Amino acid sequence: MEIYLVRHTETICEKGICYGQTDVDIAVPFDKIFGRIISELPSEAIIFSSPLKRCVILAKHIQENIKAISYQEDERLKEMNFGDWELKSWNEIPSEELNPWMEDFVNIKVSNGESFVELHERVGQFLSEAISTTNHPIIIVAHAGIIRSILCHQSSLPLRDAFKNKVDFGQVIKIDF
Repeated sequence: MEIYLVRHTETICEKGICYGQTDVDIAVPFDKIFGRIISELPSEAIIFSSPLKRCVILAKHIQENIKAISYQEDERLKEMNFGDWELKSWNEIPSEELNPWMEDFVNIKVSNGESFVELHERVGQFLSEAISTTNHPIIIVAHAGIIRSILCHQSSLPLRDAFKNKVDFGQVIKIDF
């Protein structure tokens, strides 16, 4: 089955800000980037999106420009929950919190947030359901963390190596699952 993983475009957040599940907007203009993204997608597909507006804006544009069999927003496609770190500069997160997480982001939970393994579990549940319901191509509009998790599911890459998968803003990655 063809799955197209689409990362949202750049946000209005300054570089170096941890924004995870905070519902931030995308930077403008984005028309040219959206056009390029559409050109890399199938003409007909089922569309799933994170409910965060930085994904929804793009997903709705895709829905309007291809033959969308269906469109659904799914909470499990939200970016990692960074809890107390949301909207903080990475530089202002106390090193006694950040360093252990940097050493083992897979298992260590962010205070009032989640670990990468928890994100990976919810993404796995989503994938099992999404794949079992169709033979049509699927477009998933989401975040770098979600896309890295899906790529780990697809390739059996260990979670600790998830960041070996580079995922740029507005990137389309086609996989067969």
